[in-house]
Amino acid sequence: MKRISQILSETCGLTEEAHHEALRVQEERGGRIGEILIQQKAITETDLLRALSIQFGLEYTDSLPTEDLNTEFAEQVPIQFLKKYKMVPVITPESRFIAAHDPLLFQPLDDLRLLLGLEGVKSVLTPYSAILSFINFAYDTSSRSAEQVIQDMHEEDGDLIISEIEHIGDLLDDTSDAPIIKLVNLMLSQAVKDRASDIHIEPLQDTLKIRYRVDGVLYDMLSPPKHVQSTLTSRIKIMAQMNIAEKRLPQDGRIEIRIGNKNIDIRVSTIPTAFGERLVLRLLDKTHILLSVSDLGMPKDRLKEFNRLIRSAYGIVLVTGPTGSGKTTTLYAALSTINTTDINIITIEDPIEYQIDGIGQIQVNPKIDLTFAKGLRSIVRQDPDVILVGEIRDLETAEIAIQSALTGHLVFSTLHTNDSASAVTRLIDMGIEPFLVTSSVLAILAQRLVRIICPDCKVAYTPDAESLQNVGITPEMVQGHTLYRGPGCPSCLHTGYTGRSGIFELMRLDDSIKNLILKTSDANAIKRKAVEQGMITLRQDGAKKVLDGVTTIEEVFRVTQQ
Repeated sequence: MKRISQILSETCGLTEEAHHEALRVQEERGGRIGEILIQQKAITETDLLRALSIQFGLEYTDSLPTEDLNTEFAEQVPIQFLKKYKMVPVITPESRFIAAHDPLLFQPLDDLRLLLGLEGVKSVLTPYSAILSFINFAYDTSSRSAEQVIQDMHEEDGDLIISEIEHIGDLLDDTSDAPIIKLVNLMLSQAVKDRASDIHIEPLQDTLKIRYRVDGVLYDMLSPPKHVQSTLTSRIKIMAQMNIAEKRLPQDGRIEIRIGNKNIDIRVSTIPTAFGERLVLRLLDKTHILLSVSDLGMPKDRLKEFNRLIRSAYGIVLVTGPTGSGKTTTLYAALSTINTTDINIITIEDPIEYQIDGIGQIQVNPKIDLTFAKGLRSIVRQDPDVILVGEIRDLETAEIAIQSALTGHLVFSTLHTNDSASAVTRLIDMGIEPFLVTSSVLAILAQRLVRIICPDCKVAYTPDAESLQNVGITPEMVQGHTLYRGPGCPSCLHTGYTGRSGIFELMRLDDSIKNLILKTSDANAIKRKAVEQGMITLRQDGAKKVLDGVTTIEEVFRVTQQ
């Protein structure tokens, strides 16, 4: 059998110097020569696995199939065993093999073959990242559903005492037999798999209802028996480190979990209702990659204008829309676009949804009287170039934000208004003088999120004239375009939609609009003037996305109806 160093020098050009250095480290600290070479960056994991495949006469593959997969082994083999020994059985109609990271683990490989009746099945060398992803996928898809756990719950489980668990690692690793713990774990992992942003646990008179919010719309998911309500609530409150004895006052808490290779941050809110405590869990995938401005779905002309605005030297850029319309995501995208080493960016938020490298982020904390206004006063003394204020909620915050803009800072913030023109009215209603609005605000971006038609079940259709008219599309505009909708399929949970995109209304405060604001704060008059100046409204932008086949008429009408 050839030595591994010889194979590595032939296959990937391992030098004598690197080999001798690795041998020296091996003599000092012990360990295997291949792993030392990887640590010293002399070779890669792939180089080592390919060399081992030659040395042991085994196949090498860098990816594992997930189609038509048999995951019955997940019921027989503990997930910890596979993760410890970095191996997993791969059983499909076409092939049967054990993906392994280390060909020298003869005993665990034989144990796995014996346990699953796979005697004589070959081993294939595979990178650890591929094995780990495959293990998580297999155990996630094979997990008993939350519905099955609910069916197994009997009346005696109602008095189940929940043991406190200080720390949960990967939820897929948690093999607890307690039905309520199983139910909570499966409820959370199912929500993550279904791309849910919120879980609502709602006690009714005789039933308990669990709903998931997917792409901005709530769907009924589970109906556990009423008798598990108190134990389910207590389990979640223990995980969120809340007071389980206090059931009469609203509480807030936080849970951090890992599901497979995803880190999930969960904010928990409880309120007392007539039939028990109502819980809402907001799920935030911390492994989610921050969007760039070009990924938001903004048309090219508005994208160019917005990119220019966020690079202004000073002034206020406001983003408006109802809760859940993607305002924070847009502002984060803007910050990550302009985030360079030569400018100082500081934010004050409630809550901090994503950590951005190189930016100072402050969390609002009313318990210690750290409000938006107080935080903003302190930020100004930190020599910032760009300031993000999570939301302008009161006159004091608005005044400091405007003062900051007038003294040479670029300020980003959000307001809860229906459209861009209403933001001007809101500021003036708060008590800001019209001349301060016109001298500080550069532009107002109103936005909504529309669901994207599922690409797997997308079909063309011809809508009726009334539906077209609802979103301002004329029969002439349809010519040369194909309109689509999604009847629903398993990949979109039978909703017809997968993912969301933004629709935008960007109002720049040019001289004519500024002059009008000084005369009147009527939102309708301001909007009419902006449209005369060429502003594209939310509904018009939505209609364009309908004609482009991105979303449906119903979606645009749903999010833009006044």
